[in-house]
Amino acid sequence: MRVLSRQETGRLSVRTVAIPDPGDLLGHIPRPDVVAWVQHGAGLAGWGEAVRVSLPAGEDRFTAGEKWLRSVFDAADIDDQVRLRGSGPIAFGSFTFDASSDESVLIIPRVVLGRDGLGHAWLTRVGDTSPPLPLPAQAPLAEIGPLGWREGSLPGARWEDAVGEAVAAIKAGGLRKVVLARDLFATAGEPIDARVLLRRLAARYPDCFTFACDGMVGATPELLVRRAGLQVSALVLGGTAPRGGDAAQDEALGSELLASAKNHEEHAYAVASIRDALGPLCDELEIEARPGLLKFPNLQHLGTQVRGTLADSEKPKSALALAAAVHPPAAVCGTPTSAALELIRELEHMDRQRYAGPVGWVDAEGNGEWGIALRCAQLSGRTARLFAGCGIVAGSEPAAELAETLVKFQPMRGALEDGPA
Repeated sequence: MRVLSRQETGRLSVRTVAIPDPGDLLGHIPRPDVVAWVQHGAGLAGWGEAVRVSLPAGEDRFTAGEKWLRSVFDAADIDDQVRLRGSGPIAFGSFTFDASSDESVLIIPRVVLGRDGLGHAWLTRVGDTSPPLPLPAQAPLAEIGPLGWREGSLPGARWEDAVGEAVAAIKAGGLRKVVLARDLFATAGEPIDARVLLRRLAARYPDCFTFACDGMVGATPELLVRRAGLQVSALVLGGTAPRGGDAAQDEALGSELLASAKNHEEHAYAVASIRDALGPLCDELEIEARPGLLKFPNLQHLGTQVRGTLADSEKPKSALALAAAVHPPAAVCGTPTSAALELIRELEHMDRQRYAGPVGWVDAEGNGEWGIALRCAQLSGRTARLFAGCGIVAGSEPAAELAETLVKFQPMRGALEDGPA
C-alpha cells in the first residue's frame, strides 16, 4: 500500500501540561481546521496539523495507518505531565466505509485541549513545547447564511425503489439485512466553518459524540468501540422510531419500538456482528440480554451496551485496531457482510466515502474512542454533503424508510440552517 504523509522533519516534540478547566472546549478553537470528539462537554478538541497521513483504498488501510502511527509515536520526544487517557500525542482519524474508497486519514494536531469531566483538564502542544500561553479566545463566528439544496445520487422516489429491490433480495434468500444510505447537498454563499456546526450540534445533542476530522462533522449516537486500558465497551444501536409530539405519544412510540419484531430483528444482527468481532479478542465480554430504549432529541433507538476485558498480552490491540476489527458492523452494512456490501454498491449509486466509517481518536498508549460517522456531513468549501441511512430487513416498507432518512438528515440540516452558533 502507498501511504501518503506530511509531517515535520525529525521526531515530534510533544508536551502535555495540566491547565485550569477551560469550560467549553469548542469555544477555544481559533481556526476552522478543527478536530474534535466531545460528549457532555468532555473530550478533546484541537487545531493545526503536526502530522497527517492519507491512506489509499485497500483492505489494509487500518493496518497501514496503525503501523505508520506507531512509528511516529515511538519516535516522538514526549513530556506528558498529566498521564491520563487522551493526554500526550493523540491522533484523530476518519476512515472510509468501503475498502475500495480513498480518503481515509489520520491527523496529529499541533494543539489539543482535553477535559475529562472529572475535574482534569490539559493542553498538549506538538512542535512548540514552550510554556503554555493563555488559551485563545474564539473570534465571533460568521453565520452560514442562505443555503441552496439539491438531491444527491438518488431522488427520494428512486431511493424507495432501491429499498424495494433490497427487500426482494432479502426475501429471495442469502441476505438477512442491508443498510441503504442516501445523500443530500447544501451550498452556502461562503465557506462553511465547521466550528459553527460543532457548537450547534454539541448544544442540541449532548448525549451524542460530536466529532470533526478533516471536514467530516457530525453528532453520532453510536459508539463503535472504546478502549481504556484493558477495558473495552461499545454501544450498539439498531431499530428506530420518531419522538412524539407530547409525553403520551412519545411513550406510545417507544413502546411500539420495543415491541416491534422488525426492529428487534434489525437490532439483533447489529449486536451479533459486534459480539463476533470482539469476542475472540476478549477474556470476558458482557452483552445486555435485551435492548433498552435510548432517546435523543429527534429519534429513539433500541440500544445494547457491550463491555469486555481484552485478553491480557504484551501488546493488547489499540483502539484503532479494535475499530478495524469490528468494521463494518451490521448496524451500517448488513449481514452477511459480503452480500450486504455487494448490494450496497449495486443499489446506492454513490461512494459513501467516510460516511458510516470509523471516526474518533487514539493515543500513544492505545486508548481511544471510535464512533460510526452518522448524522454527519462532509464539508468542502461552500458545500456540505449530508448522509442518512436505514437498516432494511424483510419487513421494511420503502415509504417508511424514506421518511426515516428525512428525520436522520435533520440534525445536520438544523445545524446548517438555523440557531445561534
